[in-house]
Amino acid sequence: MTDRIRARVPELVPDVEVVGDPVHRLPHLLTFSCLYVDGETLLHELDREGFSVSSGSSCTSSTLTPSHVLKAMEVLTEGNVRVSLPLGTPEEDVDRFLRVLPAAVSTVRQKLGAPVHTPKAPAVEDTLTVDALGRRCPIPVIELAKVIDDVPLGGTIRVLSDDEAARLDIPAWCAMRGQEYVGEEPADHGSAYVVRRTS
Repeated sequence: MTDRIRARVPELVPDVEVVGDPVHRLPHLLTFSCLYVDGETLLHELDREGFSVSSGSSCTSSTLTPSHVLKAMEVLTEGNVRVSLPLGTPEEDVDRFLRVLPAAVSTVRQKLGAPVHTPKAPAVEDTLTVDALGRRCPIPVIELAKVIDDVPLGGTIRVLSDDEAARLDIPAWCAMRGQEYVGEEPADHGSAYVVRRTS
């Protein structure tokens, strides 16, 4: 059943990455990361449907700091769902989880104003700056995703953020979306995370 969830979640929900080794892992656990999603909000949506799941790594699930485990894995630190299937979990529960999950993720993304991928007018600026100061992840990543098509191929976007999670989540977003993470620059407040559009 764990393998079934690992295979089906990316098929059912766009912009999702199943993390961790598919073989060398605990057999009853799996984790996936959803772009443009606040993990705690998603947990509440799933809880309303009767599912008790966790977010982040088990090492830091009770704190608001980015997980050092997820950081070491170079995956999103925000928008993670950790599913545990205890011995005796009915297959019907897995079926219902897979039915409920797409709508729950969509609801959270809509609440956060996540981008919907639609064709845009041709890009006109080589460099853009996104001011996400004072906003917690996943908002800086959402704002980056909204404007990535506004720069031409090879153009750059500077995301201003003072949220520590942005240091981890922006490079992870770049890896998931096929964009180039250039690096971090000092800024008057927080940091500027530079991304080059490559696709």
